[in-house]
Amino acid sequence: MTEDDSTVDLAAVREKYRAERDKRTTGRRYRPARGDLARYAADPHAEPFERAPLTDTVDVAIVGGGIGGLLAGARLRESGAVETIRIFDPAADVGGTWYWNRFPGLRCDVESYIYMPLLEELGTVPTEKYATGAEISAHCQAIAREYDLYRDACLQTTVTGIAWDDSAGCWTIATDRGDRVRARFVCLAIGSLHRPKLPDLPGIDTFRGHSFHTSRWDFAYTGGDSSGGLVGLRGKRVAVIGTGATGVQVIPHLADWAEHLYVFQRTPPRSAPAATAPPTRTGPRAWNPAGSSAGWTTSTC
Repeated sequence: MTEDDSTVDLAAVREKYRAERDKRTTGRRYRPARGDLARYAADPHAEPFERAPLTDTVDVAIVGGGIGGLLAGARLRESGAVETIRIFDPAADVGGTWYWNRFPGLRCDVESYIYMPLLEELGTVPTEKYATGAEISAHCQAIAREYDLYRDACLQTTVTGIAWDDSAGCWTIATDRGDRVRARFVCLAIGSLHRPKLPDLPGIDTFRGHSFHTSRWDFAYTGGDSSGGLVGLRGKRVAVIGTGATGVQVIPHLADWAEHLYVFQRTPPRSAPAATAPPTRTGPRAWNPAGSSAGWTTSTC
């Protein structure tokens, strides 16, 4: 404690923190990306396609193709107890939130050897301490290939109902494509991070400029890719609403290319350099090459 610390008005500091807390917890209103706002949830990465409805029977139906669904499918495949595993997901590929989110600067804020599953099983070492979204997405696809989870998958398919058939002793899964699939077991691996969260702001449904949610990044408009290079924003005025983890990652790329960038911030966040770097083999957080010793992923945690 310094000499000046003793003169701090702690009551005033606590009151300021309470006021900031109230800003975050009161009056928060959001709108779903449905109806007139459905465009914010549309998939900009997938091509439309049609298929005939399915009426077959599988051993296990997994609702959700993100990391949870992939882990369930992988472990079931390893067990050898089931043959047919069908993943249902509205996305056009596996990965969950890592399929939908592709915005410039995207990284995971958890150390990659902790966050990314099945590294030893696939013989993979992350290339950076905090992996990019592109690397995590590619790893998810590698899991699906390794464990043959693409074979019976129903992608670009939304489950609309699950009902137990007592007489048949199985579940019936209904989808938006007219499927009526039976399954001995159902695993729910659904999440919420794939859904765009829209602020309930006046004018959001009548704004005539180009707009999109960061989880549906429109590279056809901005140019570039998840590493940057947003050449389509040259000469344009751009506004970002929000300075959470996504805002912190995307704002530097927008600032590099837009003529003028407006950042709308309610509460200042705390952020620090990620200090991401390629794996090393020394130090308290040593990374070991995959296969050098069993259990390296847990020993480094």
